[in-house]
Amino acid sequence: MIEYKIENQLNIEEFKAVLIQSTLGERRPIDDPERLSKMIEHANLILTARIDGKLIGVARSLTDFSFCTYLSDLAVDLNYQHMGIGKELIRRSKLAAPLAKLILLAAPKAVQYYPKIGMSKWEECYFLNDVNELI
Repeated sequence: MIEYKIENQLNIEEFKAVLIQSTLGERRPIDDPERLSKMIEHANLILTARIDGKLIGVARSLTDFSFCTYLSDLAVDLNYQHMGIGKELIRRSKLAAPLAKLILLAAPKAVQYYPKIGMSKWEECYFLNDVNELI
């Protein structure tokens, strides 16, 4: 049985392990424990999925609970994918802030996933990696 809950004080080693097991670790600073710690510390909505206490999925968000929720990390262990866990983590993230628009940037391997579960694509998204890139 999968147990879902809000865990805003998630253990860093568990977080790192699920990032690696989901392939999201390829794009996250998994070799920088201080940065991973800050990612957990400053997120204000972390939902988890566990089986027998083992972390198998996480949705880490930043939200104001009224206008927007940025779902920064959605990671589900490869051994547990295709069971609806990611969709349920998204659903619960949205329910935690029902008035807020849930927004995310898809990882390259997940681009096809989000439309399949009913999310809309938004073409008007921009990002900035480095302040020195501003002209």
